[in-house]
Amino acid sequence: MDGKTTVKYLQNYIKQKDFHPELLKDYFLKLSEEVGELSRAIRKNLKAESIDKIQGTIDEELWDVIYYAIAIANIYDIDLESVIKKKAEISQIKYPASVAFEDGR
Repeated sequence: MDGKTTVKYLQNYIKQKDFHPELLKDYFLKLSEEVGELSRAIRKNLKAESIDKIQGTIDEELWDVIYYAIAIANIYDIDLESVIKKKAEISQIKYPASVAFEDGR
């Protein structure tokens, strides 16, 4: 392993660990709750001092938001890597930028 975590890996990891389609509404409520916790952490500027001290910080809450977003994508069998690529193409047309999305990175 090269030390990089891919979206595909995260989707597989979360699907193996926590895949309960019957809990879709609960996953969405958790996502909403985590966004609120992230908002609080940002408002209070709670950045982790070290990787060992992330509890209640922006660092931790960002992961929680990503986790539940991916759990929802898994229920709908959405390949996020493909969606990210396509959305980057759409955004480049709508909001041209000098930095292009590089597929396969």
